[in-house]
Amino acid sequence: MSTALSDLKYEKSGRPKRVSSYAKDGSNADSIRLPKGEEITIFDINGPCEIRHIWCTLNSYGISACYRKIVLRMYWDNEDTPSVEAPLGDFFGVGFGVANHYTSLPLNMITIQGAPQEFSAMNCFFPMPFLKHGKITVTNESEVDISAFYFYVDYVEAPTFKEVPMYFHAVWRRELPTDGTMDMVGIRKADPSPDAGAKVLNKMLNPSADGNYVILDAVGNGHYVGCNLSTDNINPVPGFNWFGEGDDMIFIDDEPWPPSLHGTGTEDYFCCAWNYPSGEFSSLYHGVSFAHPIPKDLNEKSKALPPYTLDYSGKWTTYRFHIEDPIMFKKSIRVTVEHGHANCHSNDLSSTAYWYQSEPHKPQPPILPVEERIPLSDEESLDRFCESI
Repeated sequence: MSTALSDLKYEKSGRPKRVSSYAKDGSNADSIRLPKGEEITIFDINGPCEIRHIWCTLNSYGISACYRKIVLRMYWDNEDTPSVEAPLGDFFGVGFGVANHYTSLPLNMITIQGAPQEFSAMNCFFPMPFLKHGKITVTNESEVDISAFYFYVDYVEAPTFKEVPMYFHAVWRRELPTDGTMDMVGIRKADPSPDAGAKVLNKMLNPSADGNYVILDAVGNGHYVGCNLSTDNINPVPGFNWFGEGDDMIFIDDEPWPPSLHGTGTEDYFCCAWNYPSGEFSSLYHGVSFAHPIPKDLNEKSKALPPYTLDYSGKWTTYRFHIEDPIMFKKSIRVTVEHGHANCHSNDLSSTAYWYQSEPHKPQPPILPVEERIPLSDEESLDRFCESI
């Protein structure tokens, strides 16, 4: 099997180049400003080229949810609609507008470990080839100017492609709330027993993908290489507050039900089992890049709950990369997941999907306005959780 490590012994072609924010006057001011409301182009290069590495960081002190308020876009070969459009933090693998330390093969955030942060180094190693032209922009949709944004874009000029390459794509989506099929508050009122919700849940059937959360809906010839999924568990089943019972269902080339790829549970798709017992962890192809259970002393309602009840409250980001097992499609792909068994939960879900395909691509839904991207505060998240449980 050929790998990047095993191939190091062979001669390479192309000229290594870099676009960065270094100070052209020789000073130490090696960053650019991102004025509020403005889009700045950081990469604008004619091809053929292949981007091999992107690094960036920024001064985000005091800007709440800053990593959701900056939008990253990429365009290949002078296309009108972006092939990549996502909030900065979600693109690099952590949701909810914060930075958090984790590592994987294609993406990482490097910062202080143990709690969400306002700053990090972000790295992307997905190869991004283009034949004619590549452009990368960042847009500051926060309420203030960002004083310092640092970046590298490392690329190879005139590489030798063995065949016409496919183009890198990424899209971010969010639903708040998802359209849940269970009335959690009504169930609790009708039957106050501890297992009331589980009794209802176990009788529910879902022999279709109707109502599933859609991670990716693409048309063309390509392969899906993974995603991250962020869940704020604000609508738990009474007596059963684990949020990950939803099956993944991936439909290839306009196929009808059942799909070619049907999973057994959300945590199973993300290569875990029995919920997420480890909490945060990093590995090459899968992991939990953010686990933020909400402390129960934030409000009076939560103090009356049994200690175990809050185990799966709060905000979680999980990732799965299909590096060794890309999912190929010739005409289309639709990547979906239930939001709880039989789509029972009305939770806050958001995701970033990554894939390669030949151009032209189907335009993805435009990114939500900044006010609709902001995560719930911990206090509001816990209030909604307590109303259901």
